[in-house]
Amino acid sequence: MAVCPGQCPDGRAFRPKYMSQIYSNLRRAAWGDWWEGTRRIDVWWTLAWFDIVLRYRRSMLGPLWLTLSMGAMIAGMGPLYSALFNIDLHKFFPYMALGIIFWYLFFNTVSDSCNSFIASANYLKQGYFPISLFVWRTLARNLIQFAHQIVLYIPIALWTGISLSWSVWLIVPAFLLMLLNAHAIGMALGLVCTRFRDVAQIVLSVMQMMMFLTPVFWSAENLPQRGQFILWNPFAQMLDLLRSPLLGNLAQAHSWYGVLAWTAGTLIAACALFAKYYRRVVYWL
Repeated sequence: MAVCPGQCPDGRAFRPKYMSQIYSNLRRAAWGDWWEGTRRIDVWWTLAWFDIVLRYRRSMLGPLWLTLSMGAMIAGMGPLYSALFNIDLHKFFPYMALGIIFWYLFFNTVSDSCNSFIASANYLKQGYFPISLFVWRTLARNLIQFAHQIVLYIPIALWTGISLSWSVWLIVPAFLLMLLNAHAIGMALGLVCTRFRDVAQIVLSVMQMMMFLTPVFWSAENLPQRGQFILWNPFAQMLDLLRSPLLGNLAQAHSWYGVLAWTAGTLIAACALFAKYYRRVVYWL
């Protein structure tokens, strides 16, 4: 019996199993698409780890260069800025070190989020992948880099004799808020920058400017009264929530209120953009 193209030997229409899988995935609701990418921790964590491995391939120290380069920067800038601002080195050094470490986490996460989908175009074009998976991949990659750098806090804390109190546990909700914001901002920026490629350059310029408007190197105590409004920017508030517990202090109350309000705004914006445009990403690549 002659078999026509597109038919099984028994005459039924031939529909490969994976075709029905793709068909159903493309029509999955936005929440289902997000959850499918979020729950595959094994996939996005492995991709993030291989990003780090490939970046330092054939180097003798590998990712330890992240620790050494950050340590060299902190060691060089600490005494200089301490003398410029006339602040005791033992007080200023951990303050500045944590500021630089956390700022690089903010900067790299936001800037890399602009290219989350563009850098993963090969995956998205060749098969179905939930797009949230690649936002988690970007976030996980930056968390791995952060883990290599935050270890510098331990010798600095021992050398300067930081006395930690119960407030150190506030780092846990602060870090969870940071992760929530990072994922929401990453989802929103990934969608917008995939559609409008110039936005990535705007974001990079804004982040470079915000570094000087955020108390990374300088102390907020040195601000005049009329300049206190600078501390209401979300990066300054998030930095206050993350840095203060590790210095044995309590973050300002307005930092908690501001970050919670900012988190609500980013979640609403990210959910609205994702629900409306997540199916179009592959066509924008």
